[in-house]
Amino acid sequence: MMKLSTLNKLLFALFFINFTLTFNAQAFNQDNLTQTQNLVKANEKYVTLLGTQVAVGEQAPNFKVVDKNFMPIQLSDFKEQTILISVVPSLDTGVCSIQTKRFNDEAAKLPSNITLLTISNDLPFAQKRFCKVEGVDKIKILSDSVWRNFGENYGLIIKDMGLLTRAIFIIDNQGKVKYKELVANISQHPNYESALKAVKDIAPVIDIENEEGENNKSDDDTPK
Repeated sequence: MMKLSTLNKLLFALFFINFTLTFNAQAFNQDNLTQTQNLVKANEKYVTLLGTQVAVGEQAPNFKVVDKNFMPIQLSDFKEQTILISVVPSLDTGVCSIQTKRFNDEAAKLPSNITLLTISNDLPFAQKRFCKVEGVDKIKILSDSVWRNFGENYGLIIKDMGLLTRAIFIIDNQGKVKYKELVANISQHPNYESALKAVKDIAPVIDIENEEGENNKSDDDTPK
């Protein structure tokens, strides 16, 4: 007999999928959003991007997405952090998978005041499975599939596809956009080296040795 908790999870999953499909078909009215052409190609054809484009130097718009457990996450949750946002169309495609795993590997080498996020329109179920299979555990994987709030606020929704275009954003600890790359063709990789150098340059320097020294001093001062 199916346990109640398992049944509840199944019912919730079915409800969420039905809600998402209904939202995509009815509630998401593309005609109400700003449209931008001639920025990004799919193969050799330009696509139309929906939403408001943001520029370097502007205050980064807040957004609301969900994590793998459907918990709401906002940009404002990462106060005082320098944030690199890696945007991919779908984790289960070759370039997106490589991009996500590359930043996951790099995350371990970065100081604690830098947070790496990956955002896609994949359902949280698919994101959770991908992370488990691929061993992605150093970056936060977030889904814009519920409200499309991130894609709308950053001008990243590909019209008639429902996907986010490939992009990189870096937001400093004051909440300003300091770096932006809209990858010219969604089948291509972003400039990893440029983005990683930029995020290190933008983030305030942490004196790791001094921090370790303070921790050791504190231990030495413990009464014997």
